[in-house]
Amino acid sequence: MGFQDAVRKCFRDFATFRGRAPRSEFWWFMLFIFLGQIVCAALDRMIFGSGTFVTGTGFAYYASNGGPLGTIFTLVCLLPSISVGVRRLHDTNRSGGWLFITLIPLIGSLILLVFFTQRAPDAPREPNRFGPAQ
Repeated sequence: MGFQDAVRKCFRDFATFRGRAPRSEFWWFMLFIFLGQIVCAALDRMIFGSGTFVTGTGFAYYASNGGPLGTIFTLVCLLPSISVGVRRLHDTNRSGGWLFITLIPLIGSLILLVFFTQRAPDAPREPNRFGPAQ
């Protein structure tokens, strides 16, 4: 699955918490969100003057202060990112409830990152309890 297909599918199935999502779909959509946040932060800075440019320790980065475009983009992508995360967990034969592990500071996010990067356990891509492979 390519970048455009993954983004299209995630927005089309924005409230679908059933089924499975392959690694490519999940990670292409995460890349879309990352790039979208960068673009929105830059536009917020140019149009509204919100955000600051931070330098230090040999590198510089842009820190958004919650400009309007970035906030709107985040709200638009919130439900699709949750649903693709649940479907990605289903692909690894785990319940979507595992998303709540992020409530444990640092450790929860690292565990979830491992789950998201794992290959589906059914090597020939057979159906699991959450449906057929994509």
